[in-house]
Amino acid sequence: MKVLVTGKNGQLGSELQKSCPNNIELVCFGSQELDIANAEQVNELLISHSPDIVINAAAYTAVDKAETDTKQAYAVNEQGPANLATVCKHINAKLIHVSTDFVFDGTSTMPYTASDATNPLGVYGASKLAGEQQISNILGGHATIVRTAWVYSVFGNNFVKTMLRLMNDKEQLGIVGDQVGTPTWAAGLANMLWALVNKNNNELQVNNANTATILNWTDAGVASWYDFAVAIQELAIEQGLLSKAIPISAIPAASYPTPAKRPAFSVLNKAQAEELTGVKTIHWRTQLKTMLKELPNN
Repeated sequence: MKVLVTGKNGQLGSELQKSCPNNIELVCFGSQELDIANAEQVNELLISHSPDIVINAAAYTAVDKAETDTKQAYAVNEQGPANLATVCKHINAKLIHVSTDFVFDGTSTMPYTASDATNPLGVYGASKLAGEQQISNILGGHATIVRTAWVYSVFGNNFVKTMLRLMNDKEQLGIVGDQVGTPTWAAGLANMLWALVNKNNNELQVNNANTATILNWTDAGVASWYDFAVAIQELAIEQGLLSKAIPISAIPAASYPTPAKRPAFSVLNKAQAEELTGVKTIHWRTQLKTMLKELPNN
């Protein structure tokens, strides 16, 4: 089976390559080789490689920059998925598309399910939601959308690596304590996506051919950014990545204003994805500890 992955240089794209099963013929493209917003390029590459399944791990993810760079955010997050879906339909390929918790407004008090009402607070979330809708309209049940959140890994720039740097350089930190969600190790997300690929190729039943299947995936548990930062410091000291602890205080999001508003609560319900793939979520602290072990100890 042939799988084509977009966004190969990102955190998820890198982990997908690292954990690719032996029975998969993998073709990967970064944005330099494949700009998903370029319909002609998408057409040419997908037709020439003719994959069975496309995993779209490419996205415009600069949440704050998107507020002013709206045109580019929509080009990558809406038009890009539409381009991929259109060609997937033409070559009879299935599409697995990675989306975000930012499609929700964060006013819920219960973990979000796929059927909960969406209401993005900013351009990033709105552009990602528009991409989901394009895919569902074009491909229907031949597409699966996976919403995730707070992704980090040993690759690229992310919260964990930023915290480690700041904890090494600063004497104290104030971290937002009133935004709650769940961290996601990209390696765990990649494993779940490979299980989904296997399911897609074998016996995934399309319940409603008119709409895409929407699944949620993060690690297990709940955390604020403050909780996450405290755990990063604790585990990094334990593993010798940091030499000393610094004071960390919880601050309200209101005292750290950003161009884009973020959901205050974005915990996702993973039950459907666990049932469908047979993969169980692992607690975020356990995943964080495993990821930190992968970082070079210097």
